Amino acid sequence: MIKPTNLYIDGTWQEAISKEVRTIYNPFDNQPLATVAEGDRKDAQKAISSARSAFESGDWRYTTAAERGRLVYLLGDLIEKNKEKLAELETLNTGKTLAESLWDMEDIAGIFRYYGGLADKNEGESIASPNPNSQSLLVKEPIGVVGMICPWNYPLLQAAWKIAPALAAGCTMIIKPSEFTPLTTLLWTSLAEEVGFPKGVINTVLGPGHSIGAELAESMEVDMISFTGGIVTGKKIMEAAAGNVKKVALELGGKNPHILFEDGDWETAIDFILNGVFFHAGQICSAGTRVMVASSIHDKVVEHLKQRISNIRLGNGMENDTQMGPLISQTQLDKVSNHVQKAIKEGAKLVVGGKRPTEESLKNGFFYEPTLLTDCTADMAIVKEEVFGPVVHVEKFETEEEAIKKANDTIYGLSAGFWSQDQQRVSRVSKALRFGTVWVNDFNVYFVQAPWGGYKQSGQGRELGHAGLEEFQEVKHIYQNFKPSPLNWFGN
Repeated sequence: MIKPTNLYIDGTWQEAISKEVRTIYNPFDNQPLATVAEGDRKDAQKAISSARSAFESGDWRYTTAAERGRLVYLLGDLIEKNKEKLAELETLNTGKTLAESLWDMEDIAGIFRYYGGLADKNEGESIASPNPNSQSLLVKEPIGVVGMICPWNYPLLQAAWKIAPALAAGCTMIIKPSEFTPLTTLLWTSLAEEVGFPKGVINTVLGPGHSIGAELAESMEVDMISFTGGIVTGKKIMEAAAGNVKKVALELGGKNPHILFEDGDWETAIDFILNGVFFHAGQICSAGTRVMVASSIHDKVVEHLKQRISNIRLGNGMENDTQMGPLISQTQLDKVSNHVQKAIKEGAKLVVGGKRPTEESLKNGFFYEPTLLTDCTADMAIVKEEVFGPVVHVEKFETEEEAIKKANDTIYGLSAGFWSQDQQRVSRVSKALRFGTVWVNDFNVYFVQAPWGGYKQSGQGRELGHAGLEEFQEVKHIYQNFKPSPLNWFGN
């Protein structure tokens, strides 16, 4: 039996106040995995109160940075120790392959260790003062109570991007995992409980975004919201957060171009295109679904993609020979299918895929065939909108300038990649692309030391790296005058 399944508030596991529950399903076969508590606004309010009390008490924020770091690092070790159990649960709940889930858990352990090590190395500074008889200090303090709204595609990994630096900074928190994929976050919470953080520092509340998420965004007792998800929801969170002008950090996805110039190693690039689109069935914010190819190599690139995509093995993520699992839900399956059908109607050419697989073993899951579209143009919805599925579309370009213009012609700005052996071109193009991360001769590389976040409507703020810690801190200026004397502005 999968446990825990309840809410975690103020250091105890609790049923939802309403006693409501939700069934969690395996997207591979649509069979139930667990029944978990289904919270609502009242549960969120209870968790917020717990986090606020824990912050105001000072038990965590006034703990030395070294001790905070020790506990965060210890949690990383505990995640490493339990990585197989966590990975299996992640695969059952999301459908991704077990190999991908294991990589995630190793990354997560490293993230907690990184911020555990950084906690006492994030120094303030002394700055020059115009008064020689004074001192002027900049100190960094935790921002306060943080509401964390996490996505369903990488439920624990993207939660870790928020949780680890917030803990290191001295914040208290309310974590809301996706209602579809809460299981690894619950197991992680039990590991955090084992480490021994003060009660109220960590609160995990399950339930839908329209109740739990809305309460976190609107609450006057929450100092910051960190959200990963879609643009529409992100904008609603910004509006709701205006009530107390709380800080809002957003990662809202992308429509990420992957550009192959004629002088690039296109044969190697093929492999990176596949990885950039079909890992986790394309349910990745940084998926490089918008492939742009120089016209001189377009046809051979498309032919090689067709051959490789046709051979991708779909199946149960728990089986070693599976290369791609299902989508998360029927809703997501319908969304992807509708995108492809609309693209075909708008003039795109279907090269391979474009439908549900027919194998008996896959019929109960939310599978969609790896799909390749060509003859795509910038005015098509498939080129403009984030599909979040196993669909790659190819556009031609003639010149470097055209490639840059097309790549930047998007409301998103999360990531981009391109292939070239010309160092002058590398310098020009990497500067010209308006994206938070640009990969050269690689794709989808991210690691804890490097900040991650987007330009434009892909969001605001940064996760990972030193910047990820600074997101959860306030900077305070402390000025002390050692020899004050009257100004006598208004007389003696």
